[in-house]
Amino acid sequence: MSGSHSRQIDLALQGGGSHGAITWGVLDRLLEDERIEIDGISGTSAGAMNAVVLADGLESGGREGAREALKSFWRSVSDAARFSPIQRSPWDWLTGNFSLDYSPSYLFFNTLTQLIPPAQLNPLGINPLRNLVERQVDFQRVNATRKVKVFVTATSVRTGRPRIFRQPDLSLDTVMASACLPFMFDAVEIDGDAYWDGGYSGNPALYPLVDDQGCRDLVVVQINPVERNKLPGTAREILNRINEITFNSSLIKELRSIHLLQQLIDAEGLTLESYRAMRLHLIHAERKVEQLSASSKLNSEWRFLKELHAEGYACADRWLERNFQAIGERSTFDLDELFRDAFRPVDPPAAAKPERGDAP
Repeated sequence: MSGSHSRQIDLALQGGGSHGAITWGVLDRLLEDERIEIDGISGTSAGAMNAVVLADGLESGGREGAREALKSFWRSVSDAARFSPIQRSPWDWLTGNFSLDYSPSYLFFNTLTQLIPPAQLNPLGINPLRNLVERQVDFQRVNATRKVKVFVTATSVRTGRPRIFRQPDLSLDTVMASACLPFMFDAVEIDGDAYWDGGYSGNPALYPLVDDQGCRDLVVVQINPVERNKLPGTAREILNRINEITFNSSLIKELRSIHLLQQLIDAEGLTLESYRAMRLHLIHAERKVEQLSASSKLNSEWRFLKELHAEGYACADRWLERNFQAIGERSTFDLDELFRDAFRPVDPPAAAKPERGDAP
């Protein structure tokens, strides 16, 4: 797969429900470019699904096989969603709004999930997405491939810590554990431990890729907004923003750790070359995701998914045009800029004036 002019990258893929179609678009563009070789992928939730679908398609049919596998997967997601009771409201259909915030069925279901545990709400454990992944992905091929390394993150319910699953131990259960939203589905049991969505502890986990010495260029594909210029006003907007912050916090902490370590290496002249040489990059459809409500993560209409795919494809195309020459040379993701406000100096308090009668 590698050529004389190819450049290797690792990919870190966030989760985010149907917004993972943005990542599909990014992957589609990267696979189209034969100058790019994907060495490893760390994925969580929808990112984990994108990762295993890509690995399966890559092993069975090369680049074009991976592109077709991703398209087939997301088309199947959309087809399955046609039978879901959760649909947009008539007004949203008329106005072209893909949010579900005003959908009576969504609001009713969302309220139920806050009041009734999954074991009672869904006693048969029906999960159409599980059946879909089982049909779409050959995990024997994923575990056997040497074309790309895959890491999948899930969160231990018992400890709250992330667990990283990798070849040859990837399975339907590990991927579904990575995507297990606790208000909707029972925890997935693996090796006697229960797991929830990996986004709570690693969205996505970076350290498997940082520790891997095979590639030093790490591209984070981010689909959850870090910043929002508009402050949340309604109770729903507040809850959605809390969820965004929660699902970004593990990524921010890992980036901060890398940043601090690189600063320490530079300041002290340490010889931790694996961290000194780590080059970070970011592909983020920030303008698009800022316009999307959290409820649209449950909207899998084909028209919406194609729109998200097109946005991801365009973002990756722009990133390649601007930054391809930097791969293997330098970072294009400025961590100094990201954390510029983290430790903003605080002005010292003004000196207290002496009370009357105090000594000057």
